Amino acid sequence: MSQKQMKEAFVSNLNGTSVLEITKGMCFPAACILCRGFLIIFSQHLCSFSHTWKTRFFIDFVVLIVPLVTTLTVCVPFLFHEYLIVIICGATLLYQIYQRRTCYAGAPVQKILGDFLKINLESEHIPVITYYRIITSAYTAIAILAVDFPVFPRRLAKTELYGTGAMDFGVGGFIFGTAMVCPEVKGRKYVEGSRFRYLTKSMHSFWPLLFLGVGRLVIIKSIDYQEHETEYGVHWNFFFTIVIVKLITTLLLIVFPLNKSWIVAISISMLYQLSLNFTPLKRLILFGTDGSGTRVGLLNANREGIISTLGYVTIYMAGVQTGFYVLKNRTHIKDWIKTACYLLLAATSLFIFLDFIQIHVETASRRMANLAFCVWIVALSLILLSCLLVSDIILSFAKFLTKGAIVPCSWKLIQSPGTSKKHSESLVLEAERKEHRFCLITALNRNQLVFFLLSNITTGMINLMVDTLHSSNLWALFLLILYMFGNCLITYILNLQDKTIKFC
Repeated sequence: MSQKQMKEAFVSNLNGTSVLEITKGMCFPAACILCRGFLIIFSQHLCSFSHTWKTRFFIDFVVLIVPLVTTLTVCVPFLFHEYLIVIICGATLLYQIYQRRTCYAGAPVQKILGDFLKINLESEHIPVITYYRIITSAYTAIAILAVDFPVFPRRLAKTELYGTGAMDFGVGGFIFGTAMVCPEVKGRKYVEGSRFRYLTKSMHSFWPLLFLGVGRLVIIKSIDYQEHETEYGVHWNFFFTIVIVKLITTLLLIVFPLNKSWIVAISISMLYQLSLNFTPLKRLILFGTDGSGTRVGLLNANREGIISTLGYVTIYMAGVQTGFYVLKNRTHIKDWIKTACYLLLAATSLFIFLDFIQIHVETASRRMANLAFCVWIVALSLILLSCLLVSDIILSFAKFLTKGAIVPCSWKLIQSPGTSKKHSESLVLEAERKEHRFCLITALNRNQLVFFLLSNITTGMINLMVDTLHSSNLWALFLLILYMFGNCLITYILNLQDKTIKFC
């Protein structure tokens, strides 16, 4: 067996893990982001700590990225202990911030909480959506390389037919995150001209993604790189799925109003599942037109990628509905607490529904992107959003206690006792700009596609140069941290230079 065949076999025929284990792992970054915010506040105003770009990059990388690497590798069996460590660190920092608070120094807790619940927040920027997109990008970047090493538990890898693995969330989570910030949700629909002109303009933006898809296909085939054929097919890849999903959903959003996206999502998913159950569609996906697994012809060669697009359209429309809800104009802290509760309630309801579907209808299948898979992706996305929202509300409370606290990629308090007229507004704005330039989250969000492409390129290079199958756990962990350090640093430097590389 060749090295290529051994690597393909290493990531094939896997059955995944429990939904609960994946959910615990995906929600862990919310605690890391909260700790990171506390650490910035503590170091900014409560101790004499120098803030150069190198220092800030190191803090962000160690607090945000390194825990994600360990969560997917050596610390998978010790996830509870990781949670415990992060919670203890966060609680200690919050206690120190509260004890050394520069606002409400002598006030009782009831008075502080009462005033905090009355404050307003900046409504233009919703941090949780940025957090969500960065977490899915970082997890995907780590997983696509880690899966080739033995240190990565096989149960977290992509499943072959049925089941849920941590890597199965990647594409679905990316599509859900993209949908939440699509132009239609942001209110740029039909600003000028007719619907036909809007469609033409949207289609023009698909060409760069199509070019990237073709480029990836040519490179993969030319160097005879290992592939998991049942993921998308022989020629299909992630970029082609994105293009088709964007094209179909653009047409749907021209016809249907944004607030009815959930109806469209439910209708498509139900019809697709009925087709899988009562027509030869499922047999076509699994065994091809001749029933023997043929790959002859365009449809047979790429049947998984082409047909599963319907499931990803469902996820996209659910993401549009979520973005439409989350991006509503809210400024009061109480409204955001209610929003977090509603998201958590929706996620819980979907997880209960998922359990029912998997028992009575069909188990989740990434390969088909069936109803259970779509419900799982949306439920996990919603619970992650609710955890991130709760984290940012708690972080806002820490900022409320500290005069002039600035944490990039978090809410700006509008009505806060920390607002002082003695400080020049221009100095405050300059400090905020500096913090955003020094922020790894801002950098990754600004050039998300660049980061994704860098991750794919460096993953390929490492696989060609390193015998990943026989690497020790320590060596694999070192390579993964170095790999993420390089990708993050390049993206970070682009942000320092105020550069955004756009492909569409």
